[in-house]
Amino acid sequence: MGVTGSTGPVMDRDEVDRALARLGAEHEAIETSLLALQDHAGRRLLEGAELTGVTQERWTSTEASITLLWTYFDAYTDALRTARDIRSRRRWSSREDLVELTELLTGESVTVAGSATATANAPTLHGAANRLSERYSLTTLVDRMNELYATSLDMVVAADAVWSALPARIDLLAAELQRTRRLAHSVGVRPGEHPAGDDLERITRTLTKLREQVISDPLEFWLAAEGSSAPGGGRPDTTVYDREARALEDVRREIDAVLTVRQDAEKRIVRLRDILSRADRTLAEARTARGEVLAKIAATEVPVVSGPPTVLQEQVTAAADYRRQGQWHRLSPLLESLEQKAEDELLRARESLTAVTAPLAVRAELRGRLDAYKAKVARHGFAEDALLVERYEKARRMLWSAPCDLRAAEGAVLRYQQAALELLGGPRVPDQGAVEDDRRGPGA
Repeated sequence: MGVTGSTGPVMDRDEVDRALARLGAEHEAIETSLLALQDHAGRRLLEGAELTGVTQERWTSTEASITLLWTYFDAYTDALRTARDIRSRRRWSSREDLVELTELLTGESVTVAGSATATANAPTLHGAANRLSERYSLTTLVDRMNELYATSLDMVVAADAVWSALPARIDLLAAELQRTRRLAHSVGVRPGEHPAGDDLERITRTLTKLREQVISDPLEFWLAAEGSSAPGGGRPDTTVYDREARALEDVRREIDAVLTVRQDAEKRIVRLRDILSRADRTLAEARTARGEVLAKIAATEVPVVSGPPTVLQEQVTAAADYRRQGQWHRLSPLLESLEQKAEDELLRARESLTAVTAPLAVRAELRGRLDAYKAKVARHGFAEDALLVERYEKARRMLWSAPCDLRAAEGAVLRYQQAALELLGGPRVPDQGAVEDDRRGPGA
């Protein structure tokens, strides 16, 4: 700083020149941004659109902000021009010039006058009430313009992004919808006669309404990015569009299934009958195994095995009738449903067989473990050990007797295993008491 004026430090010539250079660069940047905003395709679309809802409210405020932006810019331009004129009077500015320049460049020397119409809908600085005129410093005025520009550009970019993304995609989906409708009609899939026909009608209504809403209120379909302060940070909300696109894809698959069912209906029905037959045989095997388990294993709860489902057999018969009558749109969903149910039925039968034979599998595992440890101790020369022989014979009698008490047999195997490991110098097995106290028993 140079000399001191009546209101504080006065800038010297070098400080004035640096300030003018900085303000000039800011002026150029602001002017470029404002012209780009003025020519933005989104702003031109907003000016000519019949807006509703959130977009209408935001655009009313944004239009006022843009008008106020130009008012501020004009005032900023005038102040900068005045400062440059004062500085250019003399090569070496006088003290009076420096005092005037200091006040102009650093003080609240810029008065912005505007009508109530121009400022009524524009956001105010720091929540201040709208006034017909305001006084700013050049720095504050730049901050104010940056603030208004960011909010205006954010609104314009968001609306333009939605308009650029959604209507074209909706139109493409609508064209695909029309092709699907014609194909559906050709195979008898019509509204009121087939669920897919009703879905096509609903998708048509939804897409028509969605396009109207997107055109008139694009900001309703904008998701701002959380934590982002950059103008236009976010993405179009395609939730409704994506849902209808998925629904149309589901309908297309349904129609494709109807078209395909003509070619392989008989083969699919034969396969269904084969799967259900395998499920019946598996359940019969499970019922036989259940009797064997009840006879050979003691103190074990064995699940009851259900009989074959007669409803599925009746539905397979109905499917064959649809095929003979050429009712393809009825046969297609029925076959898909039956194929899944038949696979589930076969899986249920296999799980039932596994559950019923689980005690036998546990007994087989215990037998294998007992013989494996017997062979191991024999290789190490302990086959004739009295304690091992006694415990082996006790475990063997339990496992090869009927009915077999699995809980007691497992305890005997663990005691034999523990004795063998003690002789061989190996690690201890888990405490036998934990097994003997388990009231459920193995495989229960």
